[in-house]
Amino acid sequence: MATVTFDHVFKRYGEVTAVADLNLEIRDGEFMVLVGPSGCGKTTSLRMIAGLEEITEGALLIGDKVVNDVAPKDRDIAMVFQSYALYPHMTVRDNLAFGLKLRKVPKADQEKRINEAAGILQLEKLLDRKPKELSGGQRQRVALGRAIVREPAVFLMDEPLSNLDAKLRVQTRAEIARLHQRLGTTMVYVTHDQVEAMTMGQRISVMSMGLLQQVGTPQDLYDSPKNKFVAGFIGSPSMNFVDIPVGTGDLKVGGFSFMVPHAYADSIKTAGRTVTAGFRPEHLELGEIANVAGSAQGVADVVEYLGNEELLHVSVGDQEIVAIVDSSYRVRPGDVVSLKLPADKLHLFNLETGDALAKAAA
Repeated sequence: MATVTFDHVFKRYGEVTAVADLNLEIRDGEFMVLVGPSGCGKTTSLRMIAGLEEITEGALLIGDKVVNDVAPKDRDIAMVFQSYALYPHMTVRDNLAFGLKLRKVPKADQEKRINEAAGILQLEKLLDRKPKELSGGQRQRVALGRAIVREPAVFLMDEPLSNLDAKLRVQTRAEIARLHQRLGTTMVYVTHDQVEAMTMGQRISVMSMGLLQQVGTPQDLYDSPKNKFVAGFIGSPSMNFVDIPVGTGDLKVGGFSFMVPHAYADSIKTAGRTVTAGFRPEHLELGEIANVAGSAQGVADVVEYLGNEELLHVSVGDQEIVAIVDSSYRVRPGDVVSLKLPADKLHLFNLETGDALAKAAA
């Protein structure tokens, strides 16, 4: 096992900067997720760890060794790609053994590693099949197995679940989480799916436009986003945002009225004339009273029934917000609804910079 450290790393393609001044330490044995929208630099960062992309500036360390100029085969890493990249003419057993044969691993050791990996991933009955005889989930397990038999210091995974259907993604991400718990090896996992990031990562690095926005546990990012981008990216459905003028009392605009939490009492004074209020759909509650602090009143335009809950798309003035409520309320399209928000669930951001306003210590 090993740490992975980015020390002021840049990656440029001509005039385009794909990754800018990346500083990140991935701990020994940690499951780190790099997440962000397409083009944010997450896959480029992963490929720099693998040695598939040259580093323009800065240093990359695996353990305490700078590996900028170390060949991929000598980095003691194993990578699982988005495509399964299996050899179609080989059996599962031969696919698992291929990398070991190239490294001239003794045959007895090969068999031991293959059998152990097959046991972990429940591939024992599939060893003599070829990839065309396997389902998508089984192929992905073979790709994982091929990495496991290498016994690397670091596992790298580049959106390994994106080719699977929704049900299989849920199943396979649980298998990968269990795999990490069992092996305890450092894993770096890239995805654009924030649900994958939240459910799998011990820590998450959120990236945007080549810049690292925030690093933290899933709960850190959910409860205390550093800026508006992180707040909107983490959480499903996304956080609602409303720009509200700063007055002398509560924050009011259109059909919204929010009490300023005591923790923001000082920072809001220097935030400018307008702030961005953010609140998550799951924190809104259906209420009976409108036009009081901590409320919004509007019309439910669309109601999405999800079984135990309903997703409401509510027009409040000229703004649409989303709320998640218990399905027992039986809201219908066209209903006028009053929504309440607990004061401690309100987030405030600087309108110009997008940075979260500082909270006073409790």
